[in-house]
Formats: sequence, C-alpha cells, structure tokens
Amino acid sequence: MLSDGKNEEARVGDSPGNAAISVAGLWKIFGSRARKVLDSADKHLDPAALREKTGCTAAVRDVSFEVRPGEVFVVMGLSGSGKSTLVRCLTRLVEPTAGRISIGGEDVRAASPARLREIRRHQVSMVFQHFGLLPHRKVIDNVAYGLEVQGTPRAARHARAAEILTLVGLDGHADAYPDQLSGGMQQRVGLARALAVEPRVMLFDEPFSALDPLIRRDMQAEVIRLHREVGKTMVFITHDLAEALKLGERIAIMRAGAIVQLGTAEELVGAPADDYVADFVRDVPRDQVLTLRWICRAPEPGEPLDGPELPAATLIRDAIGVASASSRPIKVVAGGELAGVVDRVDLLSFLSGQETVVRAGA
Repeated sequence: MLSDGKNEEARVGDSPGNAAISVAGLWKIFGSRARKVLDSADKHLDPAALREKTGCTAAVRDVSFEVRPGEVFVVMGLSGSGKSTLVRCLTRLVEPTAGRISIGGEDVRAASPARLREIRRHQVSMVFQHFGLLPHRKVIDNVAYGLEVQGTPRAARHARAAEILTLVGLDGHADAYPDQLSGGMQQRVGLARALAVEPRVMLFDEPFSALDPLIRRDMQAEVIRLHREVGKTMVFITHDLAEALKLGERIAIMRAGAIVQLGTAEELVGAPADDYVADFVRDVPRDQVLTLRWICRAPEPGEPLDGPELPAATLIRDAIGVASASSRPIKVVAGGELAGVVDRVDLLSFLSGQETVVRAGA
C-alpha cells in the first residue's frame, strides 16, 4: 500500500467540496438506443440480457466516487468490467450517457469543446499502456510536446522538459530517439511528458501491463517515488490486484460496469463486500495488509497491561516479533488511547486461519 496511515488520518476531515475529482451517477451505455435504455428499467438487466433485449451495452453503471487531492486512487477489475471506459469518461474521451463529473470543482460535462481542450491540455494528463511517443522526435521533444501544444516557447519548454527528465531518472537521454530506449525507459518518457505540463490530475490506464514483470515492478516503484516527490492526484487503472494493493491509498473494484466495493486495501482484504471481492483477495497474505486494529480485543479481567505498546496501524506481520519477545499482551493504541490488546494466542489463531476477521476499524 502506498498510504502510510498518516496521510489517511490527515484526510479524514476533507469535505466533499475539496475533492480533486467528483463523480456522481455516471452511466455510459453504448448503442443506438442508449437514451431509451437509460430511461427504462432495462438498464438494471445483467449485461447479457441487456444486449439480447436492446442491443446496448452498459459499460459504466451508476458509478459515484470522489478522489481526494493528492490521493492515489486505483480502479481495478477484470477485462470488460468497465474500468477503462470509466477513466476515459472523466475527460470525455468517451462521452458519458448521464451523470456528473467535476475536476477541481469544474463541471466537465458542461464544458464547451474549447474549454474541454483547455482542461485536457492544462489540468489533466493521461498515461496509456501504449506510450504514443513520436518516433521522429528526440526524447526531449517528446517530453515537451504538451508544452508545445500549449504554445510555450522552445527554450522554456526544453528547460522544463530537462527538469522532468532528471526527475524520472533519464538524465543523458534527452537527445535519444524512442526506438533507442528500452520499454521501461520509453514508459518513463511517457510519464515525463504527462508531468511536464504540471497537471492537476494524472490518469493512468493500465500503463505497465505490456511490460515484463521486472520492468513493471520498477515502474510501480517509480510511480510511488514520483507521487511522494510531486504529490499529484492520480487515478490508476489496473487488472492486477498486487499492483492495486501496492499503489492504491483507496481501491474501487468494478464488476459489470458498477463499483462493488470501494475502500482501503485493509477494508477490501479484511471485510470483502461480497463473494466476488472475497475471491479477488483470497490469496493476499492478510498479515501483510491488515493491521492490529483488525484483531485487537478488549482486555480480559485481570489481564496485565504492562506489556509492549504498538500503534493500531502496525501491520500484523510486524507485531509478530514483538509478541514473541514478550510474555505480556501487546497494548494496541490509537489516538493516544488503548484500543485493545493482542497476545501470542491471538496472533497464532489469526496466522493459522482459525479466526475470521470481523472487527473492522476496532
């Protein structure tokens, strides 16, 4: 998980009006009868029945969520779940059928064509699976392309591009051409191009899925590093659960165009909303995701409270060594107050799978 817990606590007080992205009641129905479907009960049919009856496909179904400023928000799901259509609706690369979208408080659906171009040029950058680099241009000109479109003078845009190349670790490659770079380096150029225009929001649509596993891992680490350094709001689309857990502060799981659960990695793993989500997270090592707040309990009468103390946000795996070194229960503390205790038996029961996690947010 990208979140360290502190950022999550700091954002508890964020009001909806402060959202970087706000989406409400979003629908995208493909087909000539989309409007009729939207105004009828047919929109609630399962995908196969809807196609058979109307010839339409509801790719995004009544989706609502908010992304906080500076958050990495991940949308994941299997192929055909609607996640890529959803991210394209945010900037109207795919025109929504219904619903509200705002970026930085501005109503995107009400924007004129000219204003929409400005939003795409100045406020939002997208990074796709296919890098879309211009093969006849040097790396520095690829990175500076968005600034060129904005009308920035050559010297200024090259200076900015050089700064960003340093940021993404591509010093010394400004005069290379894309075909002289590895796949991972080409994707860094794509990241640099997206960052160069200083966007408010960055949208990633499965950008690393075509890369081999080692390069993919390196690029995930690069996104984490860049987020820590530049603090951009990021929406990341993926079908890979491990990638979602690694990057996302919050994760929305989609199925058949709808969000079936939205929460932190802890919430998805500790309290899946249904069997579909439970199947997704079944193989996730719970001790590497869940914290002590999920398994702590009230002290029993007479139980000693002079043992070691750990924050409730401590990963369960990190508490094992502490528990092994003490015969006393661990005091679990949240907000300066005792949230509960955990002893060796509690941890062993959890690790052996004998205890079902039910105390979400204890």
